[in-house]
Parts: sequence; structure tokens; C-alpha cells
Amino acid sequence: MKKYEIMFIVRPDLDEASIKQVAENMKSTIVNFGSKVTEVKEMGQRELAYEINKYKNGYYFLFNVEAEDANAIKEFDRLSLISEDIIRHLIVRVED
Repeated sequence: MKKYEIMFIVRPDLDEASIKQVAENMKSTIVNFGSKVTEVKEMGQRELAYEINKYKNGYYFLFNVEAEDANAIKEFDRLSLISEDIIRHLIVRVED
């Protein structure tokens, strides 16, 4: 099993229910592709180091994921790039 950390930032101008729905949709994408989300950290709204798409704040989430192959990670990456609700994401493979 390969381990990954996925951090993504959701637009701050969404309501709380929509923010949680975006995170749940991304989690279900990972699970539907046969990977396991071992931990979800909702880090809350924080100020960005620099302005992204005219946003100065963002709502941060951190997923710890275990995956047999990279299909779920690739799909998460693809959907994050398409989504207008996610302003930035980062995927890091964690070495054992």
C-alpha cells in the first residue's frame, strides 16, 4: 500500500454546507476508486500566504490516503483541476 497526503483549499465564499459537501465529494471519489481514506483533518478557514484567484482566505482540508495503485489519486487530481470550488491542491506521497 502506498500512502499519500492530500491537502486542498476550498473557496471561502461558499456556505458551510457546501464546503463540507465539496470535501465529502472528494472523499467519495477516492473511496470509489478502491483506496482508503485513513484520516480527514478539517483545518478550518485560514489566511493564504498569497492571493489565489482574488481570494485571501481558504478552507483547508487534509486527507491521509492508502492506495494500491495511483488511479484514485489521479482521479482526485483531475477533478481538483476541473472544480471551481477548489482553489488549490497538493498531493504528496509519504515514504514509509
